[in-house]
Amino acid sequence: MRKKPMVVAGVMSGTSADGINVALVKFDGSRNLFSASETPAGARPRHALSLVGQAEYAYPPKVRNAVLSAMNASRASVADLSRLNFLLGELYAEAVLETQRKFRTEVNLVGCHGQTLYHQGDAKVFLGRKVSTTWQTGEGSIIAARLGAPVISDFRPADMAAGGKGAPLVPFLDYLWFRDHHIGRIVQNIGGIANLTAIPAGARAERVFAFDTGPGNMVIDAVMQKRFGKAFDSDGKQAASGTPNEPILQRLLSRQFFRAKPPKTAGREEFGREFVAQFLQLCGRARKHDVVATATALTARSITDAVQRYVIPAARRRNSFRELVISGGGARNATLVAMLAEQLAPLGIVVRFSDEFGLPSEAKEAVAFAVLAYETWNRRPSNVPSATGAARPAVLGKISYA
Repeated sequence: MRKKPMVVAGVMSGTSADGINVALVKFDGSRNLFSASETPAGARPRHALSLVGQAEYAYPPKVRNAVLSAMNASRASVADLSRLNFLLGELYAEAVLETQRKFRTEVNLVGCHGQTLYHQGDAKVFLGRKVSTTWQTGEGSIIAARLGAPVISDFRPADMAAGGKGAPLVPFLDYLWFRDHHIGRIVQNIGGIANLTAIPAGARAERVFAFDTGPGNMVIDAVMQKRFGKAFDSDGKQAASGTPNEPILQRLLSRQFFRAKPPKTAGREEFGREFVAQFLQLCGRARKHDVVATATALTARSITDAVQRYVIPAARRRNSFRELVISGGGARNATLVAMLAEQLAPLGIVVRFSDEFGLPSEAKEAVAFAVLAYETWNRRPSNVPSATGAARPAVLGKISYA
């Protein structure tokens, strides 16, 4: 029996910590999103869910500085972390309220990823025991109270409790939206961290695999801040004026993370302030445009290497992967996109954008957490064990009632 339609707000704050992305997604009440989306061509689920609207809100500068300072910090004030948790809850609620007003739509449910402060997908020894851990902050109870709607948050721990790395979680949406009977697709998100989902042609969900490829915009943005005093490289213009340093790229790409087999995840622990300091030290007195070009090339090369080393060999049919679909902030960096297109062409892979499939690149991750929240509300698992390494499917998140 079909349930009533509902509107779910997906709320996302990425590792770039530049702000809040809200997507309003309408679900038609289908009992099963996958069966509802099936067509003879395996097309995207137009009638199962639809994007009502999307909006972005920058963090106030002091809040962004506080978030960046708290990420992967060796020392932090417990009081300030607690305050930040509640403050972000207020900011998330205000962002959803403003988006409701903008699109004249009231939400029935919220899926909030929160702001990642720390993520350690692999178990390490702590106080005599091996533990893996993750921390996404932004109080769900505050959001629920302000909106008068239930909120699902803290999605990653349930997958980790089932033996997974807690990431990536977006592959659930990737498979739902981009799978095709005839074309193998690699769905590449380029946020602060870059991650891919490989969907073989005609694949069932258990054959989908995903992992983080390395830095996305994180290193580029940090270099732009330190060398140009700007938050990001608009349209890749600064990188376009420089030349990548090949010896530095070779040295960086030999690091353990890039050589490790999937599943694997990354964050500021791998590519944050310490990595950027090492990167800038390697670059020395190089022209600042060359430094940005090298950072941009690192993102492109790490993605291409991951595709060539781990994705293509996993295909059952030769050259079955034909498209790489880009989303995230990196999709707006023309120099980065051009580098990727040039490097992937010899592999027979063309670059496309998620916008071409009806899913705006800047909205995709927020839409993903609206979908995950909808599945949790219906008590259905939404991790992809082949992507996270979990031993079993898991219902994700924790519910805060209004």
